[in-house]
Amino acid sequence: MQHNVLILDFGSQYTQLIARRVRELNIFCEIFPYNHFPDDLSSYKAVILGGSPFSVRGEDAPHPDLSQIRGKLPMLAVCYGAQYLAHFSEGEVAASNTREYGRANLSYIKEDEVFFEGISPNSQVWMSHSDSIKTLPANGVKLASTHDVEFAAYRIEGETTYAIQYHPEVYHSTEGTKILENFLVKIAQVPQNFTPNAFVEEIVAEMKEKIGNDKVVLGLSGGVDSTVAAVLLNKAIGKNLYCIFVNNGLLRKNEFQSVLDQYEGMGLNVKGVDASQRFYDALAGVTDPELKRKAIGNAFIEVFDDESHKIEDVTWLAQGTIYPDVIESVSVKGPSATIKSHHNVGGLPDYMKLKVVEPLRMLFKDEVRRVGATLGIDPELLGRHPFPGPGLSIRILGDITLEKVQILQDVDKVFIDGLKSWGLYDKVWQAGAILLPVNSVGVMGDERTYEKVVALRAVESTDGMTADWVHLPYDFLMKVSNDIINKVKGVNRVVYDISSKPPATIEWE
Repeated sequence: MQHNVLILDFGSQYTQLIARRVRELNIFCEIFPYNHFPDDLSSYKAVILGGSPFSVRGEDAPHPDLSQIRGKLPMLAVCYGAQYLAHFSEGEVAASNTREYGRANLSYIKEDEVFFEGISPNSQVWMSHSDSIKTLPANGVKLASTHDVEFAAYRIEGETTYAIQYHPEVYHSTEGTKILENFLVKIAQVPQNFTPNAFVEEIVAEMKEKIGNDKVVLGLSGGVDSTVAAVLLNKAIGKNLYCIFVNNGLLRKNEFQSVLDQYEGMGLNVKGVDASQRFYDALAGVTDPELKRKAIGNAFIEVFDDESHKIEDVTWLAQGTIYPDVIESVSVKGPSATIKSHHNVGGLPDYMKLKVVEPLRMLFKDEVRRVGATLGIDPELLGRHPFPGPGLSIRILGDITLEKVQILQDVDKVFIDGLKSWGLYDKVWQAGAILLPVNSVGVMGDERTYEKVVALRAVESTDGMTADWVHLPYDFLMKVSNDIINKVKGVNRVVYDISSKPPATIEWE
């Protein structure tokens, strides 16, 4: 990809949102840890420094090497980045009297500045910091203030360097995308040429060159990501693509056969493999969520290894890895700070001799759907809710048994079927049920029961980076709850999860 924007990650939960906003401008960007970014910056047209939970005054403050960037490439420093430039360039950063967090409004904007072109007076911005810039860095020029923050934005004279103490990437900064557009398009002059059509053309050409006449085995899940990856690869290498759909015993009810049926007529070479028992054996007695993910990832690799040996001269393993998987599995401060590992990120063990190809590795979920539409994939398939790679194992809290899987499959079917019949499915980004490791007392007929509790989860989102719980109609929740308790043996209580991401995650494990 040419005309990249480089985003340096200092550990902020908002860094991924910066990338999303940049992509919405049809500009390709990449996120790298501040201490491990490419040596060759010749393809980059601009750099953005992200925020951070750290203080520039702390001993553990991240210190990026900006010698190849500052003054050489247009740079936008956000929050921590703005404070970093000030603190280490003859300015002053001090602790604020009170933590500046939440909504604020610009009270001063310097006139005739392209950076603030089209920004409304009193524009709402989102603050999130406990330090404040008290003195601008050398050659700093104040561009904007709020009532409480004098230096909400500044630029450095003699450089194409801009800085803001607020977060333009979050929804609450109402004109944040405009600020990013002003910087990237009008100041840095980055071309807006990252479109689905352009991506398809470039990635197909790249796959043809990379793979040549080699054979590729791809694990299909029935979801959007692996399906789009398969169609892209099929477009690039045709008959040399061998698709395998594995039943890990943790799919939705009847999903194994229905997905195989769905792929008929798409021109894909698909083989179904039932490996349910292998996965149940790998998960026996495992309760820790991370260990579940790793056990499933290892089992998947073993299955693919077995199946790949049945294909003569197969060289590559393709995966539907997308960008959030990559981001969430790489941490600025090391593995201990990783949100969660992903079963399809991190490469292959030494004993497996296949090379990995990931055509969607740089795309967010909504971008994958747009690429799928460009490829002519059935809208119903593209509209499928995301489903976690580890399947129902991370929606069953505690150990995994066949009985628990069957209970959750039945509950999930009632919930999803209900959403579809009420016309709510397409209004929800992702929905599912969670089997909790608790029993509750109930009364059914004239008898006391002591049975399982399930939680229903429905969220709205664009890419899964952030999500809000959906306000489903009370009548619908009442009907679904009643149906679950009456139709699913072993469940006597249904609750609805009203947590957003952050602070919660979409899945419970």
